[in-house]
Amino acid sequence: MTFFKHKIFKPFKNIFILILAVFIVWMLFFDANSWLIHHELNTDIDALESEKEYYKKEIEKDNKAIKTLSTKEGLEKFAREEYYMKRDNEEIYIIEYEDSLKTKEND
Repeated sequence: MTFFKHKIFKPFKNIFILILAVFIVWMLFFDANSWLIHHELNTDIDALESEKEYYKKEIEKDNKAIKTLSTKEGLEKFAREEYYMKRDNEEIYIIEYEDSLKTKEND
């Protein structure tokens, strides 16, 4: 029993310190509200906050696009650029460069 007579173990002979040490270990690792669970929840909260900021920026960008498309000029510009629409009296020429074309060699 000379092992327990060492200076390090002397405070653990006091029952109050022993109970306090067990309580601290229990609260840090085993309790339903342990530090590990709190750490995991805080990490989840941080991830959700950054996701929230991303979606706020996307909403702002979409609102700008809606505002642009609500005007006649903006809608016409979008239709011409995305769907290659034209007026009846117009001709449209689409120039595609060889490096932008999809071929079997590029795939």
